Amino acid sequence: QVQLVESGGGLVQPGGSLRLSCAASGFTFSNSRMYWLRQAPGKGLEWVSDITPHGVSKRYADSVKGRFTISRDNTKNTLYLQMTGLKPEDTALYYCATDPSGTLKGQGTQVTVSS
Repeated sequence: QVQLVESGGGLVQPGGSLRLSCAASGFTFSNSRMYWLRQAPGKGLEWVSDITPHGVSKRYADSVKGRFTISRDNTKNTLYLQMTGLKPEDTALYYCATDPSGTLKGQGTQVTVSS
């Protein structure tokens, strides 16, 4: 079955950086557009970024554009999110998903931005 396992979250100071990873299995990763979503405390699921199957096209939410970079390694079935210039408002549980509504997503990795 589809399995998505996120990692790389943690506590970081404002302005800091983190790289999230998502290990995928159970489906043809290299044929799939992939998504990063996040959910802040008390808020709904928010689309952050997505990438086409071969990484040619990438899209970002306005709130993260210029700070976050999505990438993928199809030889490793792994999705990445490089986050720089982190802000307190980036604090959230971050998920990778196979669809923008998060119907199929992992367990999430917590990112906390605080001084």
